[in-house]
Amino acid sequence: MSTIAQPTRTVARRERHAPRRRFWVLSGSVMWIVLFAVLLAGVVAVNVAVLRLNLQLDESGRERTELKNDIAGLRAEISSAAAATRIERLARGELGLREVEPEDTTYIELDK
Repeated sequence: MSTIAQPTRTVARRERHAPRRRFWVLSGSVMWIVLFAVLLAGVVAVNVAVLRLNLQLDESGRERTELKNDIAGLRAEISSAAAATRIERLARGELGLREVEPEDTTYIELDK
């Protein structure tokens, strides 16, 4: 060894900031993943709600069509029940009425 004083070597200690920085990087990406997962869950929830509304709309349309058909059937039934020929036939059959020819026809002139 030499007689000249040699500087003592000091071991430089590394500061451990890198793992802490890596933690923040990882936590940031985890936060993005969580954010996208929440957004995706929201989109799925909205789609499910829209599908339910479409099913209700289809059911309402089907019910409306059935009601329209029922109304048309009832109108046809009313018109056939009110038909003059049917009323005449019922009067002859059930009440025993017969058609009578008029004996005299009288005309009246009205002044205008």
